[in-house]
Amino acid sequence: MSTHIVAMGGGGFSMARNGAPTSLDRYILDLSDARSPLVCFVPTASADSAPYINRFLMAYSGLGVRTMVLTLWQGAAESVKRLPDADVFVVGGGNTVNLLALWDTHGVSSIFKRLAKDHSRNVVFSGLSAGAACWFEGCLTDAFGDMRGWRGGLGLLGGSFCPHLDGEDRGATYTQAVASGVIPGGYAVDDGAALHFIDGTLTKVVAEREGPGVLHVLPSNEPSSSGVLSETLPVDVL
Repeated sequence: MSTHIVAMGGGGFSMARNGAPTSLDRYILDLSDARSPLVCFVPTASADSAPYINRFLMAYSGLGVRTMVLTLWQGAAESVKRLPDADVFVVGGGNTVNLLALWDTHGVSSIFKRLAKDHSRNVVFSGLSAGAACWFEGCLTDAFGDMRGWRGGLGLLGGSFCPHLDGEDRGATYTQAVASGVIPGGYAVDDGAALHFIDGTLTKVVAEREGPGVLHVLPSNEPSSSGVLSETLPVDVL
């Protein structure tokens, strides 16, 4: 059995115009080996936003799954206790730094790290924006006000992550952060595209429509490289 991580630059039900699930949402669910997987939505980065929770419940209600929500502002102890029961985790966007601080405080980080090592079943971690960046060693974030590189992720995946590459034009800031060594090399991902890792290894790059892309950005000492080497990765449209 394997640990899957699907890191979306943006997209899925969170960014769908009508709030409906997209092919990325269905792709994530198909990775579980459970007949009727228990899907846990994690809205920590949005301060457990009630509208966001309702949006998730509406989107996933017709997908043949069971649902639960991790809440850390109310009923945290009981909510955290249920986490190991989930088969699939969908982490919403918002403030990456606050998300990880709360996860550490409530023991969520430790649970996720333990579940990632459980090979008795398929465990699926997924998310977009902050909910994708959290799985890496570092990321590009605006959690402090300005856009900057930050090392502070869970480290289930090596390297760094930049979401919303096309939607918020973060490319120059991300490459500068990698070139300067503020964060390690990694991936810059458009809205609608996602990286699929199995047991820590990138196995596929997918997108919910034509157009979104992914850059693999690595630091470089080559004089003509401006400090980084960038490679456009091939994308499979779902």
